[in-house]
Amino acid sequence: MCGLVPASVRVLGRVEAIISKSTGRDPVAMFDEFWELWLRLLGDSATAGAVVVVEGERDRRSLRRLGLTGTVVLVHRGRTISETAQSLTTTAGRVIILTDWDTEGGHLAQRLREFLGAGRSGPDLEYRRRLARILRGELVHVEGLYGWARRTAEKAGRSFPNLLEALETDDARPTG
Repeated sequence: MCGLVPASVRVLGRVEAIISKSTGRDPVAMFDEFWELWLRLLGDSATAGAVVVVEGERDRRSLRRLGLTGTVVLVHRGRTISETAQSLTTTAGRVIILTDWDTEGGHLAQRLREFLGAGRSGPDLEYRRRLARILRGELVHVEGLYGWARRTAEKAGRSFPNLLEALETDDARPTG
């Protein structure tokens, strides 16, 4: 082929990595960064009193498929945001907000932060921020996180079923 290398492939010595067409980033690096952060989130969400807040049921299902076993609370469950926040204030020791990475999810996270911030250390938005940075240009909805992680792991040459299976063993499950 006259030595031409397609724009979607970057040659690293003898190793070739397929570069994401939408973001131009290496899926190996993206997945590794995601997985490291995800393992920390699994550990933090498993601690006593920790609650992960998502927008809807599909979000919760996606997190469950990714191995999250801790408490997951839905914002949109027939209550106002202030009622949900009030409930969390009295029942949760740590609130991890994981709303979508779109405008609506950002507004929702901000409103939850305002309602939860009074009289306490405030909710944890760091996982949401760091995931948004990793997923920039790839994904905006939490419900798609499982599918994205599976596809990106495969592009990165990782066995996603094996990674998830390892989470189910006691010695591989992160602790908070």
